Amino acid sequence: MRRLPVYLLIDTSYSMKGEPLQAVQKGLETLVSDLKLNPYALETAYLSLITFSTHAQTLIPLSELIDFQIPTLEVEGTTSLGEALELVAVKSQLEVHKSTKEQKGDWKPLVFIMTDGEPTDYYEKGLAEFKKQSWGIVVACGAGDGVNFKVLKEITNNVIALEKADEASISEFFKWVSSSIGVSSTQVEASSNELSDMEELPAPPRGINLVK
Repeated sequence: MRRLPVYLLIDTSYSMKGEPLQAVQKGLETLVSDLKLNPYALETAYLSLITFSTHAQTLIPLSELIDFQIPTLEVEGTTSLGEALELVAVKSQLEVHKSTKEQKGDWKPLVFIMTDGEPTDYYEKGLAEFKKQSWGIVVACGAGDGVNFKVLKEITNNVIALEKADEASISEFFKWVSSSIGVSSTQVEASSNELSDMEELPAPPRGINLVK
């Protein structure tokens, strides 16, 4: 079976304390619950959760949806986005099945990044490692007015903005991510064609703006 790997990279630095982190926690739980009701996603989508603050860490390695349980998130320290990019690059090499002469490997991974600030580490090193890997659609989301969108545009052309890092906006973002994963799962299962452009995903809802 060809899996659809999905990597979620979530900022848990100190600036996310309070409502933003609570909204992320709830949003992730809703995302997983919704996907478990989608037979295509349940069959195909495999999720991994990586958080980044003072350091990046894999909270959940690439796992089947049925086994995916969101842990309690905690905030601390700074914003090591570069370390998160390097970590997901390493993890994808280890976890994503490559094609061989005998069989096709997994679909190209989807990556969704969410941050409310800018990197406090030497992000260029991690970005260079990230760029070496083969990805499907990569989306970076900046929440609030403290985001360095220039850095996010270096990661991907698919950058979206939330005006506020509040419960309503973050909830809408995770609903959209859930819909996007569902559409991607349906596409690969039904037609064996993977999505390669953000325009093929559902349109972001009102309040989530594309950054050009």
